[in-house]
Order: sequence, then structure tokens, then C-alpha cells
Amino acid sequence: MKEVINQVAEVAGYLWQKGWAERNGGNITVNITDCVDNAVRSLPPLLPAIAIGKQLPFLKGQFFYAKGTGKRMRDLARRPMDNGSIIRICDDCEHYEIVAEHPVLPTSELPSHLEIQNYLMASGTRYKATLHTHPIELVAMSHSKQWLDSHHLTQVLWSMIPETLAFAPLGIGVVPYALPGSILLAESTLEQIKQHDVVLWEKHGVFAVGEDIMEAFDQVDVLNKAAVLYMTACNMGFTPDGMSQQSVQEIQQVFHLPTHR
Repeated sequence: MKEVINQVAEVAGYLWQKGWAERNGGNITVNITDCVDNAVRSLPPLLPAIAIGKQLPFLKGQFFYAKGTGKRMRDLARRPMDNGSIIRICDDCEHYEIVAEHPVLPTSELPSHLEIQNYLMASGTRYKATLHTHPIELVAMSHSKQWLDSHHLTQVLWSMIPETLAFAPLGIGVVPYALPGSILLAESTLEQIKQHDVVLWEKHGVFAVGEDIMEAFDQVDVLNKAAVLYMTACNMGFTPDGMSQQSVQEIQQVFHLPTHR
């Protein structure tokens, strides 16, 4: 468990260094059930059980590390257990308890993260981590309607550099602007996560999933790098050609990558 939480702290530091986590921006939630020992499983709750707002049947008895509400990524990077908490989903699947290390309330967006974690468990994937952050260039692109088409945005980002296609093979989904923390945003994100590992929230940020938090971060990182390359070329006075569709398909075939759906 310590290794997982240390990885969360490492990623939190990267998010702050990149300028993707201003003030208390961004959230991280990781399913740590597989590495929780009996001592943690038997810990009493630090506070009364807290309602999730809906029933999430596949999360019964699961343990999560979650960033605290109002906490800063730069502080989480240095002191993860002072700026986050370990929670346990109650048997009714409608409440959770904070069991360690301090009574730090999780992010206000926890219900949205848990709803997607519930889907990940139900679908049988190995994904354990969910990440929300504010990558500058991708968010900037979302301010123009031409980039709010998932297929178009994905094709352009893939074409900037072969590694983008290799390490983000499901492309990027797009969710129209919705109130942060709203049910609409959560439900729209869940629909996109069924097809993509990274989802762009219009004028807000991205949401990503992965087998661990580093994988989720890496996918956002390569997609945003592609956005930086595109913008750099435009700032030089030309629109980049990008790799041809034939080149993209060749990489997909050689490396047995899924095609964009």
C-alpha cells in the first residue's frame, strides 16, 4: 500500500510542476483493496459513515485512497496522508467510512470517481486509478468548437508523433461543458470512459483512468504533448501536416493497437 500511495504522491508532484494543478485543482482516487492488509481492514472509522448519493454494488468492501477536498497537489506530493485519506465502502454500498490516517474528507467529486470505479469493477478491467487534472494545452483546444469532435481531435493528436498513438491507443473522448461535480458531468464522463481512457471536459480539464495512477498520468501527458506540438507549429506560422492516415493505420497494424471507435 505504501508503494501505491508513494506513486500517487509522485504523480501529484508532476501535476503541480506542469502547472496542471493550480491551487486545489484536480483529484486522484485509487482502488487499493488488493494491497490492504488485515490491520487496515480492521481499523475503526474515524467519522460516522458518509453517504455516497447512490448505490454502487460492485464496490462493497473496497478500499480507496482519495485526495482530500480543498487539498493542494503540491502538498499531497510531500505529505500524502495529511492531504488524502483511506476510505472503505460500507456493506450497503451507499456509504463510505474514513479509516486512515486522519479524518480528511475526500474530494467533493468522490461520488463521480466512485461511480466510474464501480463501472471499472463491473466490467472486469484491471484499471484501479482515476485522475482529474487541468492540462493547459488540451483545455485551451477545448475552447474552440472545431476540437470538440472526438474523432477529429483524436486523429490530429495521433498524427503529431507516433508515441501518442502507441501510448494513448483509444484516443480521447469529449464531454460538452457541464457544471463541475454535477451528475450530468459524471454520467457523460462514464459514457465516454466506456470507449476511451482519457476524456476531455470542455473548458475544464481531463478525466483519465489506468491500471495505476502513473499510467493514467502518462496517457494525459502524451496527449497533451501532441497538443503542444500542434500549437507550436501553429505559432511558427503553419498548420502541421501530421502523419498521414496511412502511417497511422500502419502503426496500428504493426503494434496490434485498437482503432478509434
